[in-house]
Amino acid sequence: MPDCTAPRKHAPGHAGAAWQASLTLGFADDGGTTRLLNNRHQGPLRVQKALYPEDRKVCHAIVVHPPGGVVGGDQLAIDIGVGDHAHACVTTPGAAKWYRANGRRSHQQVHLHVNPGGALEWLPQETIFFDTADVTLDHHVELAADATYLGCEILCMGRRGSGEVFDSGTIAQRSSIRREGRLLWWEQGALLGGRLDSPLALGGHTVCATLIAAGAVPPSSQLNRLLADIRADMASDSAAGAGAGHPAAVNGGHLYGVTHTRGVLVARYLGDDSETARRLMLAAWRRLRPALLGRAAVTPRIWQT
Repeated sequence: MPDCTAPRKHAPGHAGAAWQASLTLGFADDGGTTRLLNNRHQGPLRVQKALYPEDRKVCHAIVVHPPGGVVGGDQLAIDIGVGDHAHACVTTPGAAKWYRANGRRSHQQVHLHVNPGGALEWLPQETIFFDTADVTLDHHVELAADATYLGCEILCMGRRGSGEVFDSGTIAQRSSIRREGRLLWWEQGALLGGRLDSPLALGGHTVCATLIAAGAVPPSSQLNRLLADIRADMASDSAAGAGAGHPAAVNGGHLYGVTHTRGVLVARYLGDDSETARRLMLAAWRRLRPALLGRAAVTPRIWQT
């Protein structure tokens, strides 16, 4: 096993041996306290300790990738299990960076499974794809009958602040959510560098964000109020403008929307600013967490450091 605290032997963008890294986490309820009972890692992926910024019911874990970025050929695998009636919130300390491919494809596979009465919040910070990155992202969630999942991702194509655009490379994604083996959500696609202007891609934008919630479906009246409140929050954001009365709205070049289908609620943002994306996704999460989990939304402390 490589020393995860040692400096990387090759700088981003230069040839070198690829990392093969995996992380397996298991959370279980112990008399009302969620404990991190399984924490195994290989290579540069790890969680250092369990954290309890709220109370003992919710265990927070921060996934750390010490090299600071992923280069061509790196392979990352994350497997997280949440036991009966346990509640875990998993995040990251900063943006994930996927560097140029150097002729080799990188791959990240995330497998999340939640037992009856359990809850998992998957809230990594934004992901930045450098020009020429070649990446495959697999994200699959398996839920028991009354398990709850809240997950968010923010994807940034190129480094807009540095004037870098995503001219070449490929970002391929596959994601699914199953409840008791029945498929609730399936999405796949590929973003091709130099073709992001297409309406079938990002319509010329550079940042896209998605928040997905799968849990107990509230009564229709409550669900309609929840959708309206999320849209109103998004519309009131200074970067979004008006449009609260519509499922999707375009303001200042940004597109956002909220929908619900087959027990899955989805909030999306398409624009050019990762901070706006974060604000809008957090606004939706702050509404959804109390509604689905009966808990106030406590923003992970690491997001504020």
